[in-house]
Amino acid sequence: MGGVTHREAAMTLAAQAKDVAWAPDGTPWERFLRAISGGRWGRQPTGWTVIRLDAPWQDTPSSERPGWRERAANLAGDVAFAVDYTVCAHCRLGWVEQPYTMEKYQRCGLATAALEALRLEHLSLSWHTLGSRFQDSRAFWTAVGSSVPGSYRQRDTCPHIPEE
Repeated sequence: MGGVTHREAAMTLAAQAKDVAWAPDGTPWERFLRAISGGRWGRQPTGWTVIRLDAPWQDTPSSERPGWRERAANLAGDVAFAVDYTVCAHCRLGWVEQPYTMEKYQRCGLATAALEALRLEHLSLSWHTLGSRFQDSRAFWTAVGSSVPGSYRQRDTCPHIPEE
């Protein structure tokens, strides 16, 4: 890192969370085929094709969930942080799933910055998660959900969000 610690680099990256490179969900034709196939079209045997952009923060189609997106932070060749998310403007709801921060970058503000950037991009939504929480992640969700509409409480998706 040339004199800069992992922690310092991650904190600098967290401060850039609103500067995001975007990858499209595909052409209109690809989106149409994915929609009528229930999300199955375009899947590889090991899941969706993973897209990596040459940018510190990126927003790409999720490799795990059809119709969802992944917000990720890249640092020193690593995916330092990633979270899957989807929103329904009609229902004014958003969901985040499986936030992950590499251990050496934990507690540097990457998750907080990414979730805040998503909320700013999608104002007036209530934010939730799908699944149950592991015991060791409850403190994380309590901290990031403080004063957030929905508080990242568990909630099933609405009928407008495609199923896997």
